[in-house]
Amino acid sequence: MDPLGAPSQFVDVDTLLSWDDSYEDELNSSDITAETFQEDSIRSPFLYNKNINGKVILWKGDVALLNCTAIVNTSNESLTDKNPVSESIFMLAGPDLKEDLQKLKGCRTGEAKLTKGFNLAARFIIHTVGPKYKSRYRTAAESSLYSCYRNVLQLAKEQSMSSVGFCVINSAKRGYPLEDATHIALRTVRRFLEIHGETIEKVVFAVSELEEATYQKLLPLYFPRSLKEESRSLPYLPADIGNAEGEPVVPERQIRISEKPGAPEDNQEEEDEGLGVDLSFIGSHAFARMEGDIDKQRKLILQGQLSEAALQKQHQRNYNRWLCQARSEDLSDIASLKALYQTGVDNCGRTVMVVVGRNIPVTLIDMDKALLYFIHVMDHIAVKEYVLVYFHTLTSEYNHLDSDFLKKLYDVVDVKYKRNLKAVYFVHPTFRSKVSTWFFTTFSVSGLKDKIHHVDSLHQLFSAISPEQIDFPPFVLEYDARENGPYYTSYPPSPDL
Repeated sequence: MDPLGAPSQFVDVDTLLSWDDSYEDELNSSDITAETFQEDSIRSPFLYNKNINGKVILWKGDVALLNCTAIVNTSNESLTDKNPVSESIFMLAGPDLKEDLQKLKGCRTGEAKLTKGFNLAARFIIHTVGPKYKSRYRTAAESSLYSCYRNVLQLAKEQSMSSVGFCVINSAKRGYPLEDATHIALRTVRRFLEIHGETIEKVVFAVSELEEATYQKLLPLYFPRSLKEESRSLPYLPADIGNAEGEPVVPERQIRISEKPGAPEDNQEEEDEGLGVDLSFIGSHAFARMEGDIDKQRKLILQGQLSEAALQKQHQRNYNRWLCQARSEDLSDIASLKALYQTGVDNCGRTVMVVVGRNIPVTLIDMDKALLYFIHVMDHIAVKEYVLVYFHTLTSEYNHLDSDFLKKLYDVVDVKYKRNLKAVYFVHPTFRSKVSTWFFTTFSVSGLKDKIHHVDSLHQLFSAISPEQIDFPPFVLEYDARENGPYYTSYPPSPDL
């Protein structure tokens, strides 16, 4: 019983049906599936994935009653909002919560901050601030709401939380249209589970009776429970389904600078390019469109007759093909290797991406799928400055990426990857790997050699990236401690970096 005498029965998330389990319209016949979904059928960018669906729960009830690792509280910038969700959480958590919130000194729109759960069944409360919605500032509101969901999930990942209970962050008081907000919520969670699904077991959407119908309608678009439902939902996806992480795509940020400003350009090329951009959000079928004479273009390239602008357009179209395929293909087998993941930031505030060489069984996996997964994960990261940390620790000949694959990756990726990559920290290199790297950066690619830093010990790495900002594979720590001694949080700066 709570202080007011009202019953407050906590609900264990493990007792709730997952989105997949609640599906009543199962396809019981494989023959029907074959008839409905041929190999050349158009696929949704949100593929049917039983494993992901098993992590998602739609539950009508008060998020404060959930017994899970963390629940989400939607509030205002001072964390004092009096909406139904916050009031229920405050009432059940007890007076200690208010004292803890005062230490946070507020929360900006789109941010996420953590407190204990106190008297709740949930161990933690993640507080976030949704945007105030005005139609004239819709783009800013969409980006802020995306940040709310993304930052909550990122915080849950960093704190190793196994389950998270979401309230509907866009409170009615802030005026965000429910259906628009639900699209952002669902696709952000979906994309996060695609990339980081191994880090979280349950995501609960706790909704009210008024919100339930909207979630029931839109969930199949992002979490289809069969191939048939995937196909049926495809026409109802909005034009903007976000990038690889669900973040809204802002056209104003994709301004293309003409080679000759003010001069007319070939209309047909513009039409082709525009068509490719619009349809690339739908699926691999987007490329069933008229192209120029490919053989003629290749001949012109060899003869050096294509302009730099035309070459860039052709490269961008090629990259868009790869990106579209990466968004539509099931890459869960590559993701399960945990060979590429995002961690914290370096001392300059740049995103740190980790590559674990030992986790790449080159001879056992489809390397084209590995390239697709790299693009799927990195497309959003590479829009800003970032650094790579490559752990060469204890790799064998079965883990070594050959120069042909690396050259293909370098040639395929968009220019933003190369422009915004500021450093590659090659940790625990061998003599052979140093020689191979020198040859590759000297003769195969340009502009990369000065960004490579060979790092023999973690002490050296910590002069560029704080140890708290990197998720280390245990074997890397064990190897470094054995070879170089245990590391400490205080260390002198390394002259090598």
